[in-house]
Amino acid sequence: MLFRRSLLLVALCNAGLAHADKVDEVIQAEMKKRQIPGLSLAIIEGGKVVKLKGYGTTERDGKVPVTPATLFQAGSVSKPVAALGALHLVEKGKLALDEDVNAKLLTWKVPENAFMAGKKVTLRGLLSHTAGLTVHGFPGYPVDVKMPTVPQILNGEAPANTGPVRVDIAPGSTSRYSGGGYTVMQQLLVDVSGKPFPQYMQDSVLAPLGMNDSSYAQPQPAKRASMAASGHYLDRSPVKGRWHLYPEMAAAGLWTNAADLSRFAIAIQQSLAGKSNPVISAKLTRDMLTDQKGGVGLGLFLRGESQALQFAHGGRDAGFDTRFFGFAETGQGAVIMINANDNSRMLERIVNVISNEYRWPDARPVPGIAASDAKFDPAMAERVAGRYEVSNNNMLALVSDNGQLVSMSDGMPDEQFAPTGPLAFRSTTSARTLTFEVDDKGAVTGFVLGNEGRDRKVPRLAPLMKPLVPLADPDAARTQKVMAAVKSAASGTPAGLIAPGKMATLGKGMKELAGIRSLVYLAEQDLGARGIERHHSKVSKLLLYRADNPDGLAYLMIFLDADGLLADYDLVDI
Repeated sequence: MLFRRSLLLVALCNAGLAHADKVDEVIQAEMKKRQIPGLSLAIIEGGKVVKLKGYGTTERDGKVPVTPATLFQAGSVSKPVAALGALHLVEKGKLALDEDVNAKLLTWKVPENAFMAGKKVTLRGLLSHTAGLTVHGFPGYPVDVKMPTVPQILNGEAPANTGPVRVDIAPGSTSRYSGGGYTVMQQLLVDVSGKPFPQYMQDSVLAPLGMNDSSYAQPQPAKRASMAASGHYLDRSPVKGRWHLYPEMAAAGLWTNAADLSRFAIAIQQSLAGKSNPVISAKLTRDMLTDQKGGVGLGLFLRGESQALQFAHGGRDAGFDTRFFGFAETGQGAVIMINANDNSRMLERIVNVISNEYRWPDARPVPGIAASDAKFDPAMAERVAGRYEVSNNNMLALVSDNGQLVSMSDGMPDEQFAPTGPLAFRSTTSARTLTFEVDDKGAVTGFVLGNEGRDRKVPRLAPLMKPLVPLADPDAARTQKVMAAVKSAASGTPAGLIAPGKMATLGKGMKELAGIRSLVYLAEQDLGARGIERHHSKVSKLLLYRADNPDGLAYLMIFLDADGLLADYDLVDI
């Protein structure tokens, strides 16, 4: 079936020709700029797939083209599909949304603790990320290492590479993303159905919806693996073994393509409209698309209302990124899958052009400045170039490139900005504006980020690292303490040098730090007055070093709290 359907998929490639030129033009330009090897696209209009196309190749510098049948890892878009499997058991009366999951879990139980006093972990909580459970996401396992069992993952036991899944805030009190919660749900479905998870999902969801190219099997059989793209990291280096394995299947283990994910979106749309859905009823579909807390439904993220009600999810596995969108009422949507990790605004730009070309309910004209009309001021661009904290733990690097101000992501150009006045810039591809602020000495302290009337201040962190030259270290003892903290973070063992919030993220250790042998002092920044936090710690100082690292990650940023503890770090390349 996997191969017989290829002719149907290819036939759909030519649909939607009225919009092909603009969408294809943007996708091809973005893939070239961002060095994306391959992309799989599906566009839904009127409850049908009207454009289905593959772009690029299955691996960097490869010759095998991506087709609509090429398989990609869906990352966290595995979750809404798995959620449908859980709701199918609710539909059949074998599970209830608001019962204690420990009543049906057999192989493993959620450990009781003080946070659960009077509160229980429920299926509704697992699906909506409100169960209070830990472990945000999973890095997966190289293909040549032993995979842990699900109970080992849930207990954080070797060979698991993540910490234990535990309740550490009161269930129902807030929405906090938890791949760990979906792994609990995976075990629940296995215990209740009596089937291995891939088989249960095949029987209850994938086959009934016609998602015949999709599977949760880890690893994939050889025939399916031959149809798969290879993953690439942020620097576009290939993932060893082509991809990672994910025994956390419900959270991150789905292999699929844009065509099959569009079938999933259409099934939700049809079910809500009261049309046939072999998996769940219209009532449960409405529950799935009802905000439980913080814009999260049952397995899906929600925004808008009425005709503009959109359900969506993003996904990332090692070497693969996915974006999935659907409008509940209008029968529109899109799926974009790439065989690379990418932190830029590329996918957002592709979604924007689709939104405008297909007149989505939330479509807005892009009021950017045409690049051909942009004028640039080299001196001003040099003055404001640097690194800025756009949101918590989300840095933006701005560089001056031949007189242009360009944002960088993963070491590659992302968004271009043209000057519109003194210390003011506008994007050439979006509505975003940057208005820089200076202190009484003329030093740049940050900028106001504007976006269609929504303004917010973004503090400056530091200059770019690459132009800096080594300086005499003013506090060699402090640098020795930082080096000890780096080694502690690399091994995942507490050394009294790391702030509690950062310690909670270390898990088994930060391998990217393991090769650092020495640090060369470059500069420091006093950030105490700029309101920057990392992992719940207020940042007081930022230390900049050149790192002697065999992996080629040349620069290290160290964030210290008021007590001199390591609140966070970032390895950067410029």
